[in-house]
Amino acid sequence: MSFPIEYDRQPTKFLKKCEKPIAKRIMDKIQSVLLNNPIPHDAKAIIGEHGVFRIRVGDYRALYWVNYKERRVIIFKLEKRSKV
Repeated sequence: MSFPIEYDRQPTKFLKKCEKPIAKRIMDKIQSVLLNNPIPHDAKAIIGEHGVFRIRVGDYRALYWVNYKERRVIIFKLEKRSKV
Protein backbone atom coordinates (compact mmCIF):
# COMPACT_ATOMS: atom_id res chain seq x y z
CA MET A 1 0.00 0.00 0.00
CA SER A 2 2.31 2.71 -1.28
CA PHE A 3 1.48 6.42 -1.31
CA PRO A 4 3.68 8.36 -3.78
CA ILE A 5 5.12 11.55 -2.31
CA GLU A 6 4.90 14.86 -4.16
CA TYR A 7 6.52 18.15 -3.19
CA ASP A 8 4.75 21.47 -3.63
CA ARG A 9 6.59 24.62 -4.72
CA GLN A 10 7.66 25.90 -1.27
CA PRO A 11 9.33 22.66 -0.08
CA THR A 12 11.15 22.34 -3.40
CA LYS A 13 12.57 25.86 -3.08
CA PHE A 14 13.47 25.24 0.57
CA LEU A 15 15.38 22.06 -0.23
CA LYS A 16 17.31 23.81 -3.03
CA LYS A 17 18.39 26.61 -0.64
CA CYS A 18 19.24 24.20 2.17
CA GLU A 19 22.69 22.64 2.62
CA LYS A 20 23.00 19.34 0.75
CA PRO A 21 23.46 17.02 3.80
CA ILE A 22 20.45 18.56 5.55
CA ALA A 23 18.29 18.35 2.42
CA LYS A 24 19.30 14.71 1.92
CA ARG A 25 18.50 13.87 5.53
CA ILE A 26 15.06 15.54 5.29
CA MET A 27 14.18 13.79 2.02
CA ASP A 28 15.43 10.40 3.28
CA LYS A 29 13.32 10.68 6.43
CA ILE A 30 10.21 11.72 4.49
CA GLN A 31 10.66 8.89 1.97
CA SER A 32 11.34 6.22 4.60
CA VAL A 33 8.50 7.23 6.93
CA LEU A 34 5.68 8.33 4.63
CA LEU A 35 6.04 6.09 1.58
CA ASN A 36 4.30 3.03 3.05
CA ASN A 37 2.51 4.60 6.01
CA PRO A 38 1.12 8.10 5.37
CA ILE A 39 0.22 8.56 9.05
CA PRO A 40 3.03 7.16 11.23
CA HIS A 41 2.72 7.00 15.00
CA ASP A 42 4.76 10.20 15.51
CA ALA A 43 2.68 12.30 13.07
CA LYS A 44 0.44 14.96 14.59
CA ALA A 45 -2.86 16.03 13.06
CA ILE A 46 -3.33 19.74 12.43
CA ILE A 47 -6.45 20.92 14.26
CA GLY A 48 -9.10 22.38 11.96
CA GLU A 49 -7.67 20.87 8.76
CA HIS A 50 -8.94 17.54 7.45
CA GLY A 51 -6.17 15.19 6.32
CA VAL A 52 -3.29 17.56 7.20
CA PHE A 53 -0.47 16.25 9.38
CA ARG A 54 3.02 17.23 10.48
CA ILE A 55 6.15 15.25 11.17
CA ARG A 56 9.40 16.29 12.76
CA VAL A 57 12.72 15.81 11.00
CA GLY A 58 15.40 16.97 13.43
CA ASP A 59 15.16 20.77 13.68
CA TYR A 60 12.70 20.90 10.79
CA ARG A 61 9.00 20.23 10.39
CA ALA A 62 7.14 18.98 7.32
CA LEU A 63 3.44 19.69 6.85
CA TYR A 64 1.67 17.39 4.45
CA TRP A 65 -1.75 16.52 3.14
CA VAL A 66 -2.93 12.94 2.57
CA ASN A 67 -5.16 12.55 -0.48
CA TYR A 68 -6.86 9.20 0.06
CA LYS A 69 -8.90 9.39 -3.13
CA GLU A 70 -5.80 9.62 -5.37
CA ARG A 71 -3.61 7.72 -2.87
CA ARG A 72 -0.79 10.25 -2.61
CA VAL A 73 0.97 12.42 -0.05
CA ILE A 74 1.63 16.09 -0.84
CA ILE A 75 4.30 17.94 1.15
CA PHE A 76 3.19 21.59 1.12
CA LYS A 77 5.33 23.23 3.83
CA LEU A 78 8.87 22.56 5.01
CA GLU A 79 10.54 24.91 7.47
CA LYS A 80 12.50 25.15 10.71
CA ARG A 81 10.42 24.15 13.72
CA SER A 82 10.62 27.63 15.24
CA LYS A 83 8.98 29.15 12.15
CA VAL A 84 6.16 26.69 11.52
